Amino acid sequence: MPRARILLVEDDSGIRESVAECLEIEGYEVAALSNGPDALEWLSREIPDVLLVDLVMPVMNGGELLERVRADPRLASVPAVLMTAAIPTAQSPVPKADALLPKPFELDALLDVVGRLAGARA
Repeated sequence: MPRARILLVEDDSGIRESVAECLEIEGYEVAALSNGPDALEWLSREIPDVLLVDLVMPVMNGGELLERVRADPRLASVPAVLMTAAIPTAQSPVPKADALLPKPFELDALLDVVGRLAGARA
């Protein structure tokens, strides 16, 4: 069975490297990028099984990235996890994410949500 492909978009290099390494150890294929525009460029060529996106990033935040992804018929059904230390409110709800992973998170929580969403695509 092919490995599930994860696109990780996180501007903090320490978090990005740690999450990517954890997912790779678990057998996932990971593309790790630092911003929304790079992610859109990657997504123009590839379709991941799960998208992991940081909410607060410079240039293009995770909400803007997810809006662009959801508007693209090729990508609209890709499960997306929004990672954030910011608590969503009624004034700033979680944009079109399938799951919310509050930071800081335990690796078990990360693996649980990615495994559940990757399994839904299988």
